[in-house]
Amino acid sequence: MRALITGGAGFIGSHLAEALLAEDEAVTIVDDLSTGSLANIEHLADNPNFRYTIASITNEAMMDGLVAECDIIYHLAAAVGVALVIREPLRTLQTNVLGTEIVLRCAGRHSKKVLLASTSEVYGKSMDVPFHEEGDRVLGPTTRTRWCYPASKALDEFLALAHHSERGLPVIIVRFFNTVGPRQTGRYGMVIPRFVRQALAGESITVYGDGLQTRCFADVSDVVRGVVALASHPGAVGQVLNIGSTEEVTILELAQRVKALTGSRSQIVFVPYDQAYGEGFEDMRRRVPDLNKVSRLVGYQPQIRLNQILRKVIAHHRTRMTGQ
Repeated sequence: MRALITGGAGFIGSHLAEALLAEDEAVTIVDDLSTGSLANIEHLADNPNFRYTIASITNEAMMDGLVAECDIIYHLAAAVGVALVIREPLRTLQTNVLGTEIVLRCAGRHSKKVLLASTSEVYGKSMDVPFHEEGDRVLGPTTRTRWCYPASKALDEFLALAHHSERGLPVIIVRFFNTVGPRQTGRYGMVIPRFVRQALAGESITVYGDGLQTRCFADVSDVVRGVVALASHPGAVGQVLNIGSTEEVTILELAQRVKALTGSRSQIVFVPYDQAYGEGFEDMRRRVPDLNKVSRLVGYQPQIRLNQILRKVIAHHRTRMTGQ
């Protein structure tokens, strides 16, 4: 069995590659390193079942060859992170929509299964919490670039489901809810690595907005375990499924936990959204998944609690800072 992981040098992709290799599967990754890093996969390089290609998924001829050689595609490549999306909306739309259509088109030519990584962002500003896969979506206006990411990922889902219904392509759509763990970077706005880096450096821990917005953070090992289970389950084909954790926490409380667990003397400072992301930025107040569907299908339940996740991320950053 050979898996192709697009975006495989990224945070989730590199952990997925590890898990599949541990099960003696062959893994090929393709990544343009725009947000991924070779450092994430260098420890896999000596594995005879592993190979990688540094290229864009928008190169259809190259992708066609890679898809022809694999048995399943884990399509994780995307422009990610609020900061990146706001700064580069055109790149976000082109990567997410054009790249996904190319992946699906190649998969259709060679009759390969596709697991498409989507996002909790597609629910937008809906307050119908917890978010259920069939729930309505509420997005902001097109004049605010913040919403181009969830709009593009929703279009990815429509494309995948259309390929499934019209052409019989086996697709599975997984909506990730704030996946975190070692190797995640805070460069594009991811909150936990940013808080941890600030706390360990003795800098101010910057909480955007009033800090009362809530999130549920899932450990990457839990998420990968669920993804692998879904990929092999025939009942997942043609389905949209949430995956994540239901342990809800305010961003202010998250900052306080990071400060306590690092033993940091950093101050917690509030930064208005307009200052952090530009005028007119809108956020999601709550982001909580309904996990009943994935639990019924493959028995998925997150095992790792938030404080344990934070300790792992803190240990990872301390190691990187000391070089040991």
